Amino acid sequence: MRYTGRRAIVTGAASGIGEGTAKLLASEGAQVVLADVNGDGISAAAEQIGSAGGKASALWADVSDAKSVENLINTAAHAMGGLDTVINVAGIQRSAPVAETDPDSWDQQFAVNVRSVFLTAKYAVPHLRAAGGGQFVSVASIAALKGISGLTAYSASKGAIVSFTRTLAVEVAADNIRVLCLCPGWVDTPFNDPVVTFMGGEAAHQAMVAAEVPLARQGRPSEMAEALAFLASDAASYMTGQALIVDGGITS
Repeated sequence: MRYTGRRAIVTGAASGIGEGTAKLLASEGAQVVLADVNGDGISAAAEQIGSAGGKASALWADVSDAKSVENLINTAAHAMGGLDTVINVAGIQRSAPVAETDPDSWDQQFAVNVRSVFLTAKYAVPHLRAAGGGQFVSVASIAALKGISGLTAYSASKGAIVSFTRTLAVEVAADNIRVLCLCPGWVDTPFNDPVVTFMGGEAAHQAMVAAEVPLARQGRPSEMAEALAFLASDAASYMTGQALIVDGGITS
């Protein structure tokens, strides 16, 4: 049980990678607060965790809003008796050529993908310090490292997470807080629907995966959950400020 005694928040936990990560942490002993704007989704996931014998609760949160994140962090820490693990999975993706990208779409992607990570750090770091240390892990993307047509706003937002991770890791290292991020490749979830549509549909997407991904398939949400769980575990105790790439070899 890698996470016995751990107290964790997972954002974007209503589906996909976030839901899988919350369930994995809970199955290995952690108390978990699931956060998302999809209240029904996190409530259902928390109930499933409880039915399996785990400890979980759901808390609605808009991770782009400062007051909402402050409430999330403080309420969760109070309910669990502290906080030592934050995993930021919440994100959105929109696809368009740069000349056709609406400025509001750009701002929205930065608000949900980047501002959210800043806000969770701002309000969680004091709790992590009070706990004597902890783990702060975020989901970036291979789009931060590899050019993908039609994803200028999304790629820029994910690149910002990689840079934020490196800098925050240095800032809080003396507090025994480790800061890491995961860069997934193509993962088989509806999250990628906008870029699949931009590419011309599922057939074109599958052809691209077969041609460009050495393992010739998309990743599974459970595989990304395992990678996030590793980064948040004691097995990664000498890692901080790093971006772990899990992409089937596409950036190799």
